[in-house]
Amino acid sequence: MAYELKQELKLTQSLVMTPQLQLAIKLLQLSRLELVDLVREEVQTNPVLEETPDTDGGPESVPAPEPEKPEVDWQAYLEDQAEYRNQGINFNEKEDEDFMGNISSSGGSLNEHLLWQLNMQALPEKDHAIGEFVIGNIDEDGYLRVVERGDLSDDDIERRTVEEISRHLEVSVPEVEGVLGAIQQFDPAGVGSRNLRECLLIQARNLQVRDTVVEEIIQNHLEKIGRKNFKAVARSLGITVEEVYEAVKIINKSLNPSPGSGFGKEESSAIVPDIYVHKVGDEYVISLNEDGMPKLKISPYYRELLKNKGQASEQAKVYIQEKLRSAVWLIKSVHQRQRTIFRVVECIVKFQREFLDKGLKYLKPLVLKDIAEEIGVHESTVSRVTSNKYVQMPRGIFELKYFFSTGMSSSEGDDLAVEYIKEKMRDIIKSEDAKNPLSDKQIVEILKKSGIVLARRTAAKYREAIGVLPSNRRKVHY
Repeated sequence: MAYELKQELKLTQSLVMTPQLQLAIKLLQLSRLELVDLVREEVQTNPVLEETPDTDGGPESVPAPEPEKPEVDWQAYLEDQAEYRNQGINFNEKEDEDFMGNISSSGGSLNEHLLWQLNMQALPEKDHAIGEFVIGNIDEDGYLRVVERGDLSDDDIERRTVEEISRHLEVSVPEVEGVLGAIQQFDPAGVGSRNLRECLLIQARNLQVRDTVVEEIIQNHLEKIGRKNFKAVARSLGITVEEVYEAVKIINKSLNPSPGSGFGKEESSAIVPDIYVHKVGDEYVISLNEDGMPKLKISPYYRELLKNKGQASEQAKVYIQEKLRSAVWLIKSVHQRQRTIFRVVECIVKFQREFLDKGLKYLKPLVLKDIAEEIGVHESTVSRVTSNKYVQMPRGIFELKYFFSTGMSSSEGDDLAVEYIKEKMRDIIKSEDAKNPLSDKQIVEILKKSGIVLARRTAAKYREAIGVLPSNRRKVHY
């Protein structure tokens, strides 16, 4: 078989994303806070970009300089302290209270809290190194994670964890078990456990009044308790079902399955809406949230520098032109993003007018395609616009994706949004008898009386979507 080389001309078409298009797509999917951070970072790195200052106030609005604080009259201060001491007042009492308060507060992350307790133990250097390794592998829930769970049993997990630490640090298994046992007595109770059973057992053994039934249930019957099969537990232990109920009460009320909860968690932050919808008379007015958003402009200095010949080298001009192009792209992309969000919300208000006027029952089924066809863009663009964006309406703050859901017809022929059906299910489950919770079939029958016809499997899917357990797991026995 012979091979030969030859040249061939071929004309093809391909879609290439320009840098400007890539930037526009990137800005579309950013949240408002991420966009503000990106714009401010670009202002700092691009000399051609400038932030337009607010011009609401004139020269008169410039704040006057603050008056200088007078120096402390130390002589008067010492005389006052001496006078109070003569009256028997101790100035250090408040400081002592603050100090003790700081000690009693854990503060910081879980690992910092555990390392502080480890340093207070005055352990040998070798044991201290083992302790640091163990604490470094404790996750935010308070569990020691060294090996993958897989299909391993609780006993295998406990054994393999110690063996892995022993192999990694080249120390004996008893040494690891000794240090781990000490850490498991740290605050919070149950920290450093290798599985749920061990976590609950440690806490149960530290209760003020130890209950052998509670410990026996945790040791051997935890899965049955999870399935609420109390009768099987009672038969196995030779006690009454009521005694099992009492033991489960103690487990539920006194033991914590996540001992690390409360440490190292991010503080919750308020949602800042990207756009507002206000009702003025009978109309809904839409306005973008421009608060905190930098207003950009091209620096007149660099613009003039490019116009005047001979004042800058060719290399400098190439650099300025590149930065100028980047600045123009950013300004246009930000304006395009804001305009697209405005148009999408405008269409949502148009489609969901009855929801705004009358409430959740009138929320219409809506898909991305409906909005995309209305404003003449691709569905992927609408998807990016609605991601991590919030709108404040007279009925509250909603994520834009909240308004997009499939629907179904009621018995009366009206289209109902899935969110409305889920809300109805929440109300039904809230009002049920906790000792006799409603099954999915019973919920379907109640919904049917309201004109909502669902299959049982569909009702189960919606129930799981709103985070509600099956009826056998919701039942309260005491």
